[in-house]
Amino acid sequence: MDAPLTPELKKELKRIAEAIVAPGKGILAADESTGTMGKRLAGIGVENIEENRRLYRQLLFTSGAEMAKNISGVILFHETVYQKADDGTPFVKILRDLGIIPGIKVDKGVVPLAGTTGEGTTQGLDGLAERCAQYKKDGCDFAKWRCVLKISEHTPSQLAIFENANVLARYATICQQNGLVPIVEPEILCDGDHSLERCQQVTEAVLSAQYKALVDHHVYLEGTLLKPNMVTAGQSCPTKNTPEQNAMATVTAFQRTIPVAMPGVVFLSGGQSEEEASVNLNAINQYPGKKPWKLTFSFGRALQASALKAWGGKADQVKAGQAEFLKRAAANGAASKGEYKGGASLAGGESLFVANHQY
Repeated sequence: MDAPLTPELKKELKRIAEAIVAPGKGILAADESTGTMGKRLAGIGVENIEENRRLYRQLLFTSGAEMAKNISGVILFHETVYQKADDGTPFVKILRDLGIIPGIKVDKGVVPLAGTTGEGTTQGLDGLAERCAQYKKDGCDFAKWRCVLKISEHTPSQLAIFENANVLARYATICQQNGLVPIVEPEILCDGDHSLERCQQVTEAVLSAQYKALVDHHVYLEGTLLKPNMVTAGQSCPTKNTPEQNAMATVTAFQRTIPVAMPGVVFLSGGQSEEEASVNLNAINQYPGKKPWKLTFSFGRALQASALKAWGGKADQVKAGQAEFLKRAAANGAASKGEYKGGASLAGGESLFVANHQY
């Protein structure tokens, strides 16, 4: 049984979800919180004030019509939804005029989960229906909510797996009732020295619980998207697997757990370098196993690192920053079709891993 949605609303949710995973396109995750954006700006020596955050987001969103060739949607932070370009045009209008779908991060961050050792859950369900209704009115058509789980000798616990699956299912139901496509993001962090096999095992357990919860909560699967980790070994694992091995583990885990009714997977980059993220996405799409869902990207750092570096906060380097952003967007658009051939960019091979990125 699906949620009590009208046939018209179901049709609209399905249309939006399918448009986001159109061939050769994916999502720009520009939903960094004020604090996280401050870390990005500090890396290039730029002060973390609203005007500088606006200028940087403006750089991305005014990259021109070419952006829409590979970017189907943009996840925004609350502040960004209501910001405008220098000429007074709202960012949401700029994106919509390009045919790009605006989305919104609606969770309120990860907090400790009582009864566990070092595990967390995500808050923000209070008042979510009202916020979703307002964001829909203000031009957003999809939403994102991130939960995190960590692999260690004793984690993730069953409690953490089930709690986060249920939180994501409740969020998804509320979004759909208010006309927003929910992106369900149960991220398994790459922190640790676990093997590829261990990550695959945990990914299968987490996704199995997640889809059980979504079905239990009567979520309309055709009007959702999944934002998971790629299956890889931990950052500190001594064994380095090939992209082809990562692809086989990822696709196998998905075949065992994700219903075919779900239209698309939009991968998070999870601390991979820009080049690693593109190469692994490409290998996943080239993998010969059956893949009934679109497999594309929802990258933040792996789409922006080179752009930030090229811009450096300088007004005369905006075009350079935009050129680097468009280069990575095109690279990932190709990778989402299994057609990526490689290509240099300013920060392409630099590690984007941030340890303990849980909170």
